[in-house]
Amino acid sequence: MKEITVKSTNNIQFIDITSKIREIAAQSGIANGICYVFVPHTTAAITINENADPDVIKDITNALNKLVPLNSNYSHSEGNSAAHIKAGLLGFSLSIFLQDKALQLGTWQGIFFAEFDGPRTRKVWVKIV
Repeated sequence: MKEITVKSTNNIQFIDITSKIREIAAQSGIANGICYVFVPHTTAAITINENADPDVIKDITNALNKLVPLNSNYSHSEGNSAAHIKAGLLGFSLSIFLQDKALQLGTWQGIFFAEFDGPRTRKVWVKIV
């Protein structure tokens, strides 16, 4: 298992970690298999989406903020319930096929770490099997 450190600079931020995951996959010594990506945090997530046009990420962020507003009638006393909900909606893990030491992503797809309670320093765990 490999660990990636991700540092966010904003409260809500999508960080493209595709190149880091590709590097781990290429160096794994495994040609064909599955790449598992896991985020061990409850207010951050992992997702695959378009990484060619940054407006897509802006639209996703805006939609999530409308769906789950920062301030609402939440019971959780830490004040970060919206972050927990957004992370839960996106999810905490991915499985990506590996073929000939290359991640099998679509042409426009990238892997994003999604921060919802930043800025923070976070971990992403990657395992190739």
